[in-house]
Amino acid sequence: MGAKTKVAGWITLGLVAGALTTMQLTATARNPSAALPLEELQQLAAVFGMVKSDYVEPVDEKKLITDAIGGMVAGLDPHSQYFDKKTFKEFREGTSGRFVGVGIEIGMEDGLVKVVTPIEGSPAFRAGLKSGDLITKIDDSFVKGLTMDQAVKKMRGEPNTKVMLTVFRKAESRSFPVTITREEIRVQSVRSKVIEPGYAWLRVSQFQDRTVEDFATKLNDLYKQDPALKGLVLDLRNDPGGLLEASVAISAAFLPKDVTVVSTNGQIAESKAVFKANPEFYTRRGSDPLKKLPEALKNVPLIVLVNEGSASASEIVAGALQDHKRATIMGSQTFGKGSVQTVRQLSPDTALKITTARYYTPSGRSIQATGIVPDVWLDETAEGNVFAAIRTREADLEKHISSGQGPEVKDPAREKAREEALKKLEEANANAKDKDKAPKPLPEFGSAEDFPLQQALNRLKGKTVLASKTQTERKPEDTKTN
Repeated sequence: MGAKTKVAGWITLGLVAGALTTMQLTATARNPSAALPLEELQQLAAVFGMVKSDYVEPVDEKKLITDAIGGMVAGLDPHSQYFDKKTFKEFREGTSGRFVGVGIEIGMEDGLVKVVTPIEGSPAFRAGLKSGDLITKIDDSFVKGLTMDQAVKKMRGEPNTKVMLTVFRKAESRSFPVTITREEIRVQSVRSKVIEPGYAWLRVSQFQDRTVEDFATKLNDLYKQDPALKGLVLDLRNDPGGLLEASVAISAAFLPKDVTVVSTNGQIAESKAVFKANPEFYTRRGSDPLKKLPEALKNVPLIVLVNEGSASASEIVAGALQDHKRATIMGSQTFGKGSVQTVRQLSPDTALKITTARYYTPSGRSIQATGIVPDVWLDETAEGNVFAAIRTREADLEKHISSGQGPEVKDPAREKAREEALKKLEEANANAKDKDKAPKPLPEFGSAEDFPLQQALNRLKGKTVLASKTQTERKPEDTKTN
C-alpha cells in the first residue's frame, strides 16, 4: 500500500477563514526522553495558582487549563487549533458535509441572508424557498447586523426542532413567514451543467467525505447529456479545501495512472509521503468511484478556474493539473495554503489540530504563502476587480509559516493596495444614495453573467480571451517568527 499504510483515517488539506485543512497521521511518540523545561513549567503552575487564588472572582479550573492549551496552540500558526467539544463537533460536520439545519446555501446581500440555492430535497426546498430570497428574521432575531456565521448558527439546531424564517421575495415584492423543521442535511459539494452543446461546467465547492462519489456521478450525468463533450470547465473558485483523498481522486480522474499528485514533508516520518494517481491513495471504502468514468475524460480539453479563495486541497488539484500540463489554469493567484495539519483525538470529544508538514506540487513547488499562479489572469468582471484586492490570503495571516524554499521578501505595496481598495469600496457603499450605483455582488458562479466562466469557454473554443491587464504575480512575503 506504500504511503497509504502510514495514513490513518481523515486526511485533509485546508479551509481558509476558519478552514478545514488537516492531515491525520498515525500517532507516534515524540522524543519521550527529551528534557522538559522545568523552570517554565513551574512558572505556568505559579500563574495558574495566582489566577485561581487572586482573581477578582472564582474561576473554573478546567476552563483555565483549556484556555491555556488553546493559547499555546494558537500561538503556533493560523491553522493549528485545540478543539473543545463544540468546535470538534463543528469540525467533524465540516469534513463529513453533514449538519442539522434547514438546507440552504447562502450569501449576504445588503446585510441580509440571501438564499443562493435551496439544497434539493431539504426542508427549505420542500418549504418553497427560492434562489434570491432574502431572509430578514430568524425566529425573533433580525438578520441585519448579524454576521453570516451568527445567522448560520441561529438556523442550525437539533433535529426535529422548528425555526421560523421571515422571507422577502423581490420578484413578488412581499414578505412572508416560513416555519421549517430542522433535519440532517448533506451538503452538495459538487454542481454541474451542460452550458451549451459540447461544453460543460463542473464546480467543486469543498472537498468533503462524499465529494468523490458526487463528482463521479455528476461527470457521468454530463456525458449522458452530451457524449461528445469538446471542453470542460472545472470551477474551484472559493473552494477552501477539505479532504486530501478527495483532491487526489479528482486530480487522478484527469491524469495518467500512477503520476505524482502531491507530496508532503515535515519533521516526523509519517509526514513524509507521496500521493499518486492510483486508487490506493484515495479510496477508503474499498471501491473506486472513478472506475466507471468515461475514458474520454483523460483527454477532454480542460480549464480550471481559481481565485484568491481557492485554498489547500483545491490548490493541490490546480497545481497537479498545471504541473502535468493537463489543464490551463485561469483566474487569480490562489490563497497559498500549503501546510498540512494532523488531527489527533485527545478524548471522545476533544482533539488537537497541529501543523505537521508542507505539501508540494509534482514539480516540487511549495505554494505556502504564495499560491498557484494562473496561466491566464482573469478579472472578476468585465469592468475589472471589485473584491479581489480585499480578500485575505495566507500571507496576510499573522504567524503564517514560510514556504521553506528560500528567503521571502516583504511587499509593502501589497498591503497599501489592499487598504486603498477596502477604503474605496467602503466609500462607494457609504456615498451611493442610489443603490444601483453601489458596488454590486458578483454574479453567481455558473450563471450567464459569470465573466471568468465566459472567458474559460472562449479559451476552449479558441476565441479571444479578455485577460486581466492589471493583475500581477504576488511574490512571497516575509513571515513573522514570533
